[in-house]
Amino acid sequence: MKAGPAVPGSRTTYVPAERLPGWLERFEASQGPLEFLPETDGLRVRAVSGAEARLLGPWPADGRPGRGANDIERLTSLAGQARTLGLVLVRRGGYAVGAAREGRLLASKTGSSNSRRANAADALAGAAAEQAAAVFSSAAPEYLVFGGDRMLAGQVAGRREFARWARLPRLRPLDVADPKAAVLEQAARDAASVFIRVTLP
Repeated sequence: MKAGPAVPGSRTTYVPAERLPGWLERFEASQGPLEFLPETDGLRVRAVSGAEARLLGPWPADGRPGRGANDIERLTSLAGQARTLGLVLVRRGGYAVGAAREGRLLASKTGSSNSRRANAADALAGAAAEQAAAVFSSAAPEYLVFGGDRMLAGQVAGRREFARWARLPRLRPLDVADPKAAVLEQAARDAASVFIRVTLP
């Protein structure tokens, strides 16, 4: 469920399930009447102004589809389901790993490395994998969410210490800055929210 590359003239945001109806009301108030177009992995909303919003739920239906009388109610219901995520944020110099549910961290660990040695990236990936395995063992995530440097994230996923978790389904990666505790907390909220990309005419 990747969001895809950025689109010129677009902006993105994350909206928790409980705030989605209000967000749509404001979008309609500013752009005019809306048309809802279901897609395989989400919902496309087209306004009379020509503005469009693509809404992607935080996770796949997985046999647990959202319930409701219309597409918005079903997407809101799906996004509001409580599912446990394993988060791995890593960039050169540091990592943050955590298990989260309903946008809140259940357990987490952060670490840093200022080493400039040739094997610094490998050492960082090893430390992140080891700490992630310890955190995940206490929370049993259903999905993985990576963020930060994709090459480093791939190294973490390939570590022997991470093998137990490497086969979990992976959700949309997050674009994060320096992976510190506050960034991890925000990532936990974003990963459990509806991703919205708005393109204005």
